[in-house]
Amino acid sequence: MDILVVGSVAFDSVETPFGQVDEVLGGSATYFSTSASFFTGLKLVAVVGEDFPEEPKEFLSQRGVDLDGLQTRPGQTFRWKGRYGFDLNEAHTLETHLNVFESFHPELPSHYRDAEYVFLANIDPELQLEVLKQIKRPKLVACDTMNFWIEGKKEALVRTLGHVDILLINESEVRQLAGEANLVKAARAILAMGPSSLVVKRGEYGVLVFREHSIFSAPAYPLEEVFDPTGAGDTFAGGFMGYLASTDNISESTIRKASVFGSVMASFTVEDFSLNRLRQISWPDIEERFRKFQALTEFEGLG
Repeated sequence: MDILVVGSVAFDSVETPFGQVDEVLGGSATYFSTSASFFTGLKLVAVVGEDFPEEPKEFLSQRGVDLDGLQTRPGQTFRWKGRYGFDLNEAHTLETHLNVFESFHPELPSHYRDAEYVFLANIDPELQLEVLKQIKRPKLVACDTMNFWIEGKKEALVRTLGHVDILLINESEVRQLAGEANLVKAARAILAMGPSSLVVKRGEYGVLVFREHSIFSAPAYPLEEVFDPTGAGDTFAGGFMGYLASTDNISESTIRKASVFGSVMASFTVEDFSLNRLRQISWPDIEERFRKFQALTEFEGLG
């Protein structure tokens, strides 16, 4: 099953203690699509400016991403500039230039409207709802958000969550959205807003999946070198949704396995800047790291 993804396509300038890059390919929809493309096909909805070159489009097309929903508008492409200290869990935004993204209103091509798997990347929750209203009968809707929208457009976000099956956010966002310090209580409050699953991305500490009657925990992969965490969350979501769509199965056991595949894909992304590492890997690399994830938590039960 193909996935419809709506989000940003951008140029990033990033500085970490291990180097820096300027004007490299980024954006939530870009990371998501590249990651998910190892599992299934994609339909991408985003906007870029007239300055956007052909090479990234060719790269995404070669990965099996349908770009009929990628609009080109007069002006400049969205740009983000950020810096990380040695605590790579926290990005410090230096500059954000929305450019053509500021007036973006997604208009889905007709053949996108039958999408069964939908991912709403981190954009204005009102735009997320605009997209959902254009889709006929989605089988699974997942979305991401961030502290900016939780603080500034919480009512709109809660309305959107009423139409969402899976929410993927980080630990601080869970507490902020629920207004609750205890993570378990916060998760229960968010599940009551509509989603049947809450996936909590915890960076170097792994992932937690909350459902009504269960909690699943998976570790992060221990890496010797981490260069750039930009896009790791979107890459996680791509692996997660890509696996679900490839199986066309949304059972609890499949969601648990999907969370591990998401962690696998994110572990590759942080090993280099931009999409460099994802451009290098192949399916055997993913399989090998998945098996290593299994070995991290394999143990015998009570004898």
